[in-house]
Amino acid sequence: MWAFIAMTALGALLALVLAIASRKFAVETDPRVKQVNETLPGANCGGCGYAGCAAYAEAVVLGGADPTLCAPGGAKTGLAIAEILGVAADGSKPRVVAFCHCQKKDVKTVAVYTGIQTCRGASLFGLGGGWLDCRYGCLGYGDCVRACPFGAVAMGEDKRPVVDESRCAGCRKCAVTCTRNLMMVTSEKKYVHVRCHNRDRGAMANQMCAHACIACKKCEKVCPADAIHVPNNLAEIDYEKCISCGKCVDVCPHQVLANLRPARRAAAAKSEPQTVPRPAGETVEA
Repeated sequence: MWAFIAMTALGALLALVLAIASRKFAVETDPRVKQVNETLPGANCGGCGYAGCAAYAEAVVLGGADPTLCAPGGAKTGLAIAEILGVAADGSKPRVVAFCHCQKKDVKTVAVYTGIQTCRGASLFGLGGGWLDCRYGCLGYGDCVRACPFGAVAMGEDKRPVVDESRCAGCRKCAVTCTRNLMMVTSEKKYVHVRCHNRDRGAMANQMCAHACIACKKCEKVCPADAIHVPNNLAEIDYEKCISCGKCVDVCPHQVLANLRPARRAAAAKSEPQTVPRPAGETVEA
């Protein structure tokens, strides 16, 4: 009997201690984390780059992550999250851009690769650039194609990835898979891109690839918005300043820069429903 009373008293005492400790050492949680998490679709696909919707909600509220990274939720979810956070969002869709546009015939090779026909396998072959002279370029074995669950990435005739933006959901799986970080997800409203990652000096880069950035800085000189500079031998764009005028694209001697505005506008116009004007007085039956 006394043992029972002692154990009951000890249990009550420990419960009291735990209750006090839970209040004293409680970690306050921002209520917006729960709101954002409830706004997300709950797919836990990982396409945002975080381990599920809960982790992404914490990153958005506490870590300042981009509120428009949820591919399944789309632009509507991004706008809802932005409203919770009290920040601006333009409602644009994420788009994948492949940052290596050189043709395979224009890139020098240093060896013949006959191993596992994947980019990951080829990247482990040899030193430096593997079988390519350029250690920054696309290896062309289509790991990104196999990784895309939407069929939005295909290999072109020159063995370089081509993105069908009408299918792309911005899930980032191709970007995660690419062993050379050549696939990047950006806003559809960012039109001008540098399609090269080669940071070697101009003369050396020119020897490796006919379409490499040679750091001539012509783009930097012609930009009216001071949005493009060439640090460390490679042009870089400040998208906060870029107005997508395309002047840098026109002066680039190696066609390293690309302006996707015309193609995206044409695609948007093509996807819009076409209305045919009806003659006056014609009625449509329900």
